[in-house]
Amino acid sequence: MIIDDFVFLMAGQETVIGSFVHLASFSSFLGGGRLVIEDFAGVSSGCRIYTGTDDFSGEGLTGPTIPSPFRAVVRSFVHIGRHAVVGANSVILPGVTLGEGCAIGANSLVNRDVEPWMVYAGVPARPLRPRRSDRIKFLEAELRKACYDSQGRYIPKQRRLGLEEA
Repeated sequence: MIIDDFVFLMAGQETVIGSFVHLASFSSFLGGGRLVIEDFAGVSSGCRIYTGTDDFSGEGLTGPTIPSPFRAVVRSFVHIGRHAVVGANSVILPGVTLGEGCAIGANSLVNRDVEPWMVYAGVPARPLRPRRSDRIKFLEAELRKACYDSQGRYIPKQRRLGLEEA
């Protein structure tokens, strides 16, 4: 996992981040709800991922300066599936699941679940075309063979490259 400098993670109900995940600089994960980012997912620079929000219906006052009893806060979740990628400066709203292998184009707004292995873009994000999965899954298997032994234990980089002292 690589979390770049200047990434803001506001942990809430639960935050789970898988292996081989990249969270790029200046991305924010906010809202106090549940966040799951599965293996091999990536969130590009400047993205905003919201797991909760104030209720703007008029059921309460809004904003962080208002004491809790006077606010109507909705805590939800965001689930970013395995191999999903989110393009730069995109916004993901609460309650959204990004399906396995989906790709979200830069500057998109995702306000509903997206299907696996599809490319989406726009405001709001709309499906554009399928995304190829066979090559990605093949490369994942090759990487796992290179990085893990037969019992599923991680092999340190120095040992894989033969740099470890005997």
